[in-house]
Order: sequence, then structure tokens, then C-alpha cells
Amino acid sequence: MKILIINGPNLNLLGQREPGIYGSSSFDSYLPELCRRFADTAIEYFQSNVEGELINKMQEVGFTYDGIVLNAGAYTHTSIALQDCIRSLKCPVIEVHISNVHQREEFRHKSMISCACKGVILGFGLDSYRLAIEALRGAKE
Repeated sequence: MKILIINGPNLNLLGQREPGIYGSSSFDSYLPELCRRFADTAIEYFQSNVEGELINKMQEVGFTYDGIVLNAGAYTHTSIALQDCIRSLKCPVIEVHISNVHQREEFRHKSMISCACKGVILGFGLDSYRLAIEALRGAKE
């Protein structure tokens, strides 16, 4: 299996940004743990603060990879362009959030991409990514 994890804006600051919400670990320190846990799965990682770069990356891999784990950050709540991209892909996309967005500001309660994703996992910290990979692997079996 080949899975791409995509993180959107400001997620490059994990471990520094609002640790009370997002935790104190960076994604770069968590990724090796995921790769060890799923040694039989090729896991790649991409992060960008730019919406168009997220779309370009999803279009690049969305017809040949087995799945995408997407934390679109704040673009989750604003981007019809990401929704349209997800709808066009062959591979499933799992929407992920580190925090439980429904316990946060009202504007975070609406996702523009959920309707195009295979599923949504939120509120389990960085472990949300592991759960998403397990879901993709289970769907492939």
C-alpha cells in the first residue's frame, strides 16, 4: 500500500503552536513512529501552507496511491477548491483533525471537505493519523 499524509496551513508549527490544543510533539517527530507501526505500508508526507500546492499534490498522487490522509487545517472550513479536488480523485481521502473541532469556535464546526471524503477522524491528537491509516488499510483488505 502507498499512502500520502498531507498537512495544511500552520501544521508545520505542531509542537510549538497552541500546545494545549495541538500537543507538544511535532509531526516530524511522530512520522517515524507511524512508519515503524505500518512498516508494510509506504507512507509519504507533504505539508504546505498554500492551498494550490495541496491541490497539486493530491492531483499528483490521487490516481495511483491507495489513499490520502488529509488535515487541511483552516482550509477545511473555507475551501470548495479542495472539495472539488477530492471528488475528482480515484483514491479515498480520510479527513483528519488533531483536535475535536466541535469543541472549538463555531466557525470550525462546518467542514467544506467532509462531504467528499470517505470518512472523518478528529479529536484523538496525533493518533488521529494512525486511525486514518488503519481505516485506509482496512478498506483495502
